[in-house]
Amino acid sequence: MRAEDLKSNLNRPHILITGRPRTGKTTLISELIQRWPERCGGFITEEIRERGERLGFRLRTLDGRMGILASIHLTSPYRVSRYGVDVESLDKIGVEAIYRAIESREIIVIDEIGKMELYSLKFQQAVLAALNSPKRVLGVIHLARLPLLDQIRSRPDVVLFEVDGENNAAIKKRIISMIESGLRK
Repeated sequence: MRAEDLKSNLNRPHILITGRPRTGKTTLISELIQRWPERCGGFITEEIRERGERLGFRLRTLDGRMGILASIHLTSPYRVSRYGVDVESLDKIGVEAIYRAIESREIIVIDEIGKMELYSLKFQQAVLAALNSPKRVLGVIHLARLPLLDQIRSRPDVVLFEVDGENNAAIKKRIISMIESGLRK
């Protein structure tokens, strides 16, 4: 990272949300995206549910592309719990969405940086490219203690918010204030 980019990022830090499963991380990201839709690019991860059971996860880019990230029905050498991970889909959809956002948007949305996504070297490189760019990253990062996740959390240009389902509204207000103070008018 160039010195001037680090200085810019310290003035406009990246914002990462973490928390236990089902505490509203993706919901919070989705609400924030709705405030600045023309300024945001990237992707979110949605649950695939059927009759109340979680069957997997879908990637949805902010420009409408979709693909399966993981599924209980997917045969893959890459597994997290009972889910097979589709690294090729992540590379085609998620990674491309990150690079498009770096090129054309002010806010790069990455939901999520977690165990499933870390199977992809291209994804890891795209996340680091986004964090090292002069753009702001708004994302979700898994709670797991893994080397890359720990490295990202410890960056001086990252502000980490932990949601618990009770504090989401207060965190949302703080994030809105941070982002709006750094947006180009």
